[in-house]
Amino acid sequence: MTVIFSKKCEVGLQAVLFLSTQNPARLFNALEVSREVGQPKEFVSKMLQILTSSGIVGSRKGKNGGFFLAKKPSEIKLIDIVEAIDGLDVFSNCVLGFPGCSKESPCPVHEKWGKLRDEAFQMLSENSFEDLKEKTISKLKSLDFSNGNNH
Repeated sequence: MTVIFSKKCEVGLQAVLFLSTQNPARLFNALEVSREVGQPKEFVSKMLQILTSSGIVGSRKGKNGGFFLAKKPSEIKLIDIVEAIDGLDVFSNCVLGFPGCSKESPCPVHEKWGKLRDEAFQMLSENSFEDLKEKTISKLKSLDFSNGNNH
């Protein structure tokens, strides 16, 4: 698990990364996505529903229904997923949880965390899912959860 994102956010990022590598005309049910990213179906389903309400993922109900990206991968930034699931408080609140932490009244790690936080925000805001497509395909192939490996 990462330092700044919840497990929910990680799963949301993985699900959108997977969907961004697929044919946009194909729909995937939560079980298929969960197998591809190696996460529990119920958890993936909940994250896909959150991402659907935020307009990043689309869904169709019914026998041939499923999930798909509601936008082009080039139009979705990593920060969009973070905002939809965890919110952006991590980029403005004190990392140690001190109230009133600021430049004028800093916590012990305020300056160092501020630099890391700003760099993380910038990286997440610059990279679209299209930018990460080839590396994602390579990573998913190396994990190969869909065939029952790595469990």
